[in-house]
Amino acid sequence: MGRSARILILGAGAVGLPLALKLSRVAEVVAVTRELYASTISSKGLFISGAWGTETGRFTCVSEVTDDKNFDYILITSKSQDTEGICRQYKGLIGTSEVASLQNGIGNEETISRYSDRVIGGVVMTGFVRSGEREVRVTANAGPLQLGRFPYGLDAGVRSLADIMTRAGIPVETSDQIKGKLWSKNLINCSLNPLSAITGVTYGKLKEPDSWHIIDQIVREIFAVIQAERITLQWGDPDAYLGYLNGALIPVMAGHSSSMLQDILHGHKTEIDYLNGAVVTAGKRLGIATPYNACISDIIRFKESFKGTMDHPA
Repeated sequence: MGRSARILILGAGAVGLPLALKLSRVAEVVAVTRELYASTISSKGLFISGAWGTETGRFTCVSEVTDDKNFDYILITSKSQDTEGICRQYKGLIGTSEVASLQNGIGNEETISRYSDRVIGGVVMTGFVRSGEREVRVTANAGPLQLGRFPYGLDAGVRSLADIMTRAGIPVETSDQIKGKLWSKNLINCSLNPLSAITGVTYGKLKEPDSWHIIDQIVREIFAVIQAERITLQWGDPDAYLGYLNGALIPVMAGHSSSMLQDILHGHKTEIDYLNGAVVTAGKRLGIATPYNACISDIIRFKESFKGTMDHPA
């Protein structure tokens, strides 16, 4: 491109705002976030710390896009339950751009595909935590961001976005099997997030025998669903994945706690229906029993119903 790429980030929060800061080094960036934060970040900048270094940067941050300019790339970084609403609100822009989902869960790319025929799947392996109106802490970096044409393939649009991110200092890789990468990330989320949210412990403590037994059963159910769907993962079987989880991933993220726990404590709806709940839905369609995933999904929904209140025994 002869000019700087124009990038719109929709649903910019703990994930989208640090990406906006980095990308603003090499591209023209507009980030859409809550009105409460938009003016402060636009005027004073965003401060990030942690695994991506310490940095303050300014970029255009708004609560709504009001101009009619087109964007080269639209990145959606919202919670999964907000994807449909975002696509409806910005369907005119989404229909004319490359659109990348950088979200947790299963089903986001399928939703976006109803509004765009140029969908890029993305997997974020970095932990982010909001620590103020204009501050985000990067808590862990378990691997590079992964991009690929959804549901599979590689092309110039994907490679160009990866090149922009590389120049911005964001670790990134491309994959021609992004659907498998998305399920690999979902496997990680389903293994750790809800159990950490229910117990209130960091990921490192989930290696204890009783909690590890629950993780083991969750994983085996997910592998049964994945294999029935003929989706290829980087791990050939449940034991190989559990070895990676125990020996490589949890040690890197041992001090990290689930963002799902923060959602519950703040009375926000979680993404459980797009994580373990998506496994349960697929299992029903395929005739595969998923009792551990169903139970943990039910417990999270039960905790959601208290809207952030906590009972304490006398």
